[in-house]
Amino acid sequence: MPSSRLAQPQAIDDLLLYRLHRLLSAAGSVVIRLCEGRFGITRREWRIIALLAAHEGLLSSELADRAQLDRARTSRAVTSLVAKKLLRRETVGADRRQARLGLTDDGRALYAALFPLVCELHHELMAGWNAADVRRLDAFLESLQSQADLLLGQAQLPKADRRAGRGRRA
Repeated sequence: MPSSRLAQPQAIDDLLLYRLHRLLSAAGSVVIRLCEGRFGITRREWRIIALLAAHEGLLSSELADRAQLDRARTSRAVTSLVAKKLLRRETVGADRRQARLGLTDDGRALYAALFPLVCELHHELMAGWNAADVRRLDAFLESLQSQADLLLGQAQLPKADRRAGRGRRA
């Protein structure tokens, strides 16, 4: 049996991460158009709204971890959503730096309108797959996520100095 492109990559088109990136770019652009064009929010803001719809009352740091965003980007998205009156902050005790986050009524309404549209795209992507295929894909994705988390935990690579406006220092 011949080896698959994934098992023996010969070019960038054979790499799993590149193929996943292309899939996300193609399907994700539809979601971005919905978010920006119809609902006036960014994809990052959509991620925050969707996570808070599922996990109301997270602290900003918890939200950053769940969204897999750094705290600065999370803070900017939260500030923008508060200004758009889609999100509310409730301080925790006397420490004003800690705040629980939740959706406003407008935020919940936006989620209720946008989530079914995103689900529709999900179903269109999965069209033609039978239940066994979907279960296998789910198991593969779980396995890949576990392996990626393990690799991330073991990585000892230098970070780029992005504040200086360039990549890693020589």
